[in-house]
Amino acid sequence: MSKPDDYDDVERCVTEVIERIGKEIVLGIPMGLGKPNHFVNALYRRAKQDAAIQLTIMTALTLEKPKGSNDIEQRFLGPLVERIFGDYPDLDYIVDLRKGELPDNIRLQEFYFKPGAFLNSPVQQQNYICCNYTDAARVFVDHGVNVIAQMIAKKTIDNRLYYSLSGNTDVTLDLLPLLMEQRRQGRKIVCVGQVNANLPFMYRDALVEAVTFDMIIDNPVYDFTLFSTPNMAVDSADYLIGLNVSALIKDGGTLQIGIGSLGDAIVYACQLRQRHNEIYQTLLAESGLLQQYSPLIEEVGGTAPFQEGLYGSSEMLVNGFWHLYQEEILKRRVYDHVVLQSLINEGRITEEIKPELIDLLLERGAIQIQLTRADFDFLQRFGIFRRELNYEDGYILTPAAMQIPADLNEQREPIIQHCLGARLGNGIVMHGGFFLGPQSLYAGLRSLDEEENQRFCMTGVSNVNQLYGDETLKSLQRRQARFINTTIMVTLIGAAVSDGLDDGQVISGVGGQYNFVAMANALPDARSILMLRSTRRKGTVVSSNIVWNYGHITIPRHLRDIVVTEYGIADLRGKADKEVIAALLNIADSRFQDELLEKAKQVGKIPKDYQIPSQFRNNTPQRLEALYRSYRDKGLFPDFPFGTDLTEVEITLGKALNAIKSSMATPGGMVKNFFKVMESLSIPEAARPYLERLQLDKPVTLKEQLIQKLLVAELVAGGHIQHDGTAVV
Repeated sequence: MSKPDDYDDVERCVTEVIERIGKEIVLGIPMGLGKPNHFVNALYRRAKQDAAIQLTIMTALTLEKPKGSNDIEQRFLGPLVERIFGDYPDLDYIVDLRKGELPDNIRLQEFYFKPGAFLNSPVQQQNYICCNYTDAARVFVDHGVNVIAQMIAKKTIDNRLYYSLSGNTDVTLDLLPLLMEQRRQGRKIVCVGQVNANLPFMYRDALVEAVTFDMIIDNPVYDFTLFSTPNMAVDSADYLIGLNVSALIKDGGTLQIGIGSLGDAIVYACQLRQRHNEIYQTLLAESGLLQQYSPLIEEVGGTAPFQEGLYGSSEMLVNGFWHLYQEEILKRRVYDHVVLQSLINEGRITEEIKPELIDLLLERGAIQIQLTRADFDFLQRFGIFRRELNYEDGYILTPAAMQIPADLNEQREPIIQHCLGARLGNGIVMHGGFFLGPQSLYAGLRSLDEEENQRFCMTGVSNVNQLYGDETLKSLQRRQARFINTTIMVTLIGAAVSDGLDDGQVISGVGGQYNFVAMANALPDARSILMLRSTRRKGTVVSSNIVWNYGHITIPRHLRDIVVTEYGIADLRGKADKEVIAALLNIADSRFQDELLEKAKQVGKIPKDYQIPSQFRNNTPQRLEALYRSYRDKGLFPDFPFGTDLTEVEITLGKALNAIKSSMATPGGMVKNFFKVMESLSIPEAARPYLERLQLDKPVTLKEQLIQKLLVAELVAGGHIQHDGTAVV
């Protein structure tokens, strides 16, 4: 490949792409953060203007700034969106799609949706591609992708310009070699990179040379605010699920978690386990977890502080991993060498380098008696030999001008004395495929110096999400792996529903969940843990998320493993169906246990005389809420454990608006709200900051006056302000 063409204007770049490829363009862009918005928008606009251009956009997780579905939501979100997203440019194709104005010559195909974003969207439901995340690169090729484009970072290293795929190595690293092979066979392929100075520059597998790209767009006017996902509030059920999961994580093991409040709850519980272990142990005892699941916890996880620490291997480097790293919980380093990793796992060596390491490496055949250049490079790469040494013509050269023959038979002692380093180097605490999170995550990654940055290896999703390819090394690194994912429903015989509904509507996508569950079954000491909120609410109707059966599944029951709700843990692996049913009944909400049990008895899947043990018959929100509140009153379980972009006023407004929305879902609630409005004859002074935030302090229309009074009534009812107008402390 030759040096890429540089562009300071996206329009010129688009023109060149069309000249090289023609008007049949299949554009592949990364999921999530790494989309080069300006280039994509310019290409999309060109296709809108020229119906002869047939443009297919292949991607996943198209990110959209929240806009609000009504006037009040828009008032609430407007200043918040401006503050958080800054000059982030909307993707024109998704704006037009939402308006029903996507041109006939343009098609959008995604293999993963933002959860719930395209329910009841026929166009997207029809064009959705169902595949495992690890198969996305192959799917792109099968669909004829001929242009790939990505946002990238740049840096000059040793007077040479390098680029970084940053937070989206996931599909790109898998896709590039496939497309380059097609190029060698004569297909026209174009690779475009758009530089954004705000993007963290990641090293290791994310580091690529300029020749990777055919065209690079580099102009400061295209530096835009990175899309961020503000931290979500964590409620009582999420916290208790996270607490239960945290006791299943083995010190010295491997962790995979996802984004959102449940992932944050796990991290918070791990921090509690680390910082305040006595409180953590007491909480586990009072929740009943230790009494009911001690053998499982002892076998699978633990409750003591993390001494050895964890290693992360997750398709997504989420904000939680950053907090685990800062807490020195994410600190177990792995090494990309089978012999070295084997010796560490066996306890034969530690990160402190001792002379015996050389003998062990010789014994395992990792190096030769007569050290070759390759042997020297290996020893230096992992810090076994000091960085300042050089190798030339069979001699090791030291800064003191010594020339030591590279012969471990004759020169072992001089080599040991003058060449050995102090500690192993080049270890990795985290392998990830992509990252997405709040601005604080990006700022943290940008703040890392090169040595610390190298501890995070952004790599291809095929490397993270499965064992195929270098299975021996991956198995050694991913010891005691806990692959923790979220599901929305579980059937009583152990199948999981995570990505869609029984009418065929897609909620999100399979993503990597199936791969991680399968990998947990393939690794000798790994476990899959599916987190499940026991119930869901629609208006005033509460339903169980543990169901008898369902018309769609994501994880088949033959891969059933561990399921966790706020009420406890169900260990399903290798169990008979009647044992699986019994275990899931034990962690179901007690309002639905009898109905589920009766269904299982009707079809003969559990003995007619079976009764749910009494200790599991008090699975009620009230019991857990009382436990949660008692610890919240002691300063634990904050709404936002890792901070928030919301102001205190916005947090309170959010709670009040959600309460109003929920109460308005039923006729009875609407009547109650009407009387609340009628009773709100005056506006207390303490309500002013909330009303000003929504521009309701000086209502003009009758609608604004009614909403103002309803909001004030809810602020009073929620205990946020008092009747006499003074603020509640």
